[in-house]
Amino acid sequence: MTTLTALQTDQAGQATPILEQVKDQMGMVPNIFATMAHSPAALEGFLAFSGALAGGSLTPQFREQIALTIAGINSCDYCASAHAVLGKGAGLDDEEVKLSLAGVASDEKKSAVLKFVAEVVSRQGRIDKNEVHTLRVHGFSDAEIVEILANIGLNIFANYFNHVVDTDIDFPFVSSNPLNQPTQSEKIA
Repeated sequence: MTTLTALQTDQAGQATPILEQVKDQMGMVPNIFATMAHSPAALEGFLAFSGALAGGSLTPQFREQIALTIAGINSCDYCASAHAVLGKGAGLDDEEVKLSLAGVASDEKKSAVLKFVAEVVSRQGRIDKNEVHTLRVHGFSDAEIVEILANIGLNIFANYFNHVVDTDIDFPFVSSNPLNQPTQSEKIA
C-alpha cells in the first residue's frame, strides 16, 4: 500500500505544468513523478538534475546501466522496472538489463564502472581510493567520474523515494533481483 498517492495531472496544482511536460516527453506520467508532484520543488529539482545529467558525457544507455545496478543493490523493483524499459529504449537488450541489475556488463570498461557504482552504493561512498584510480586506468576522465557519482546520487534518491512511498509500479514488472524474476502476481502473493 502506498504511503503517498500519485496525483492526477489536474490535481497537482503548481506541478501540473511539469507533469504535462513529462507526459509530452514520455507519453505518460510515471507514478514516481505523479507522487513527487506533492512537492513541485522536489519534482522540478529531480527532473532538472536528471535533465542536466542527460546533457553530460555519459551515454543514455550507460546511465541506464548505472540506474539498473543501483536498483539491483537497493532492491528497488520500481526503478528496475522503469529503467529496464528506458534501458531497452536506449539500446540495451534483455541480457544486458539482467547483467546491469547484477552490477556487471558485457563490456569490460562498463563493467569496471558498474563495479565502482556497486562499491560506492554498498559502502555509502566510503570506498578505497584505488577504486577511482581503476576508473582512470579504464580511460574515464575526472568529468566522467563526477557524472558517475552524480548519477549515483540521483538514483539513490529515486530508490529511497520509491521505498518510502511504495510507489505503484506502472511499467512491465522487472524484479530488482536479476537471479529471481518472479511474475507480478507472485510478487503480490
